[in-house]
Amino acid sequence: MAVVNANYEFLMVDVGKNGRASDGGVFRETKFFSKLAANTLKIPSPEALPGCGERMPFVFVADDAFPLSENILKPFSHNTLKTEEIIFNYRLSRARRIVENAFGILASRFRILLQTINMSPEKTTTIVLACCYLHNFLRKQNERTYFEGGLDTEQVEMGIIEYADWHSGPNLQNLQASTSRNASRNAKQIRENFCTYFNTTGSVPWQNNVLR
Repeated sequence: MAVVNANYEFLMVDVGKNGRASDGGVFRETKFFSKLAANTLKIPSPEALPGCGERMPFVFVADDAFPLSENILKPFSHNTLKTEEIIFNYRLSRARRIVENAFGILASRFRILLQTINMSPEKTTTIVLACCYLHNFLRKQNERTYFEGGLDTEQVEMGIIEYADWHSGPNLQNLQASTSRNASRNAKQIRENFCTYFNTTGSVPWQNNVLR
C-alpha cells in the first residue's frame, strides 16, 4: 500500500502484510489507516475550490479497493451511472493515472517487484522500500532518463490515451474491489459535492468526450 503525490513520488509505503489477506483488510492494518482514523495525519483544513465558495476537504484519490470516507475519494461503482457520475469517474481516473504510472514505472525499472521474492519477509520489506527510495531519488536527480517512455499521455480533444511502455510488460496485480457499503452520509455528500463541481464550475472543455 502506498500514497503517491502529483510528482510521482512515494510519500508513504506500507510493506509486509500477509498476501492472503483481503486488500481492504491490509489497508485497515496500516499505520496510515490508523492515523487517518485518529485524525493525526495533519491533513490541511478544508478550503474552497477554485471559483467555488464552498469549503471542501482535502482528499486522497483512490480506486474501488478502498472505502469511501471524508478524506478518501473513490469512483461511483453502481451499474447504472448518471451522466454526471460518468464524468466524475473520468475526472477522478485522470488523477489516479498518476498513481498507476508511479507504480508502473517502479515495477518496470525494478523488475524484482514483478516476481515472487524468495527471501525472508524482513529482507523482502527492505528490498521493496529500497526500490521506493531509489525511485524517488531518481525521479528528482535523473528524471528525463528514468521517466523516459514511462508516462501515459492523453489527447484530450480526441479522448485517446497513449499508454506508457510499462503497460506492454508484466504488470503488478490489481487490487480487489472493496465490498464495503458502510460509507458515512457525510462521505457520500462530499463525493456528490465534488461531482457537482466537476460538472459545473470545475468542468473542462473536453470531459464530455467520455460520453461518446
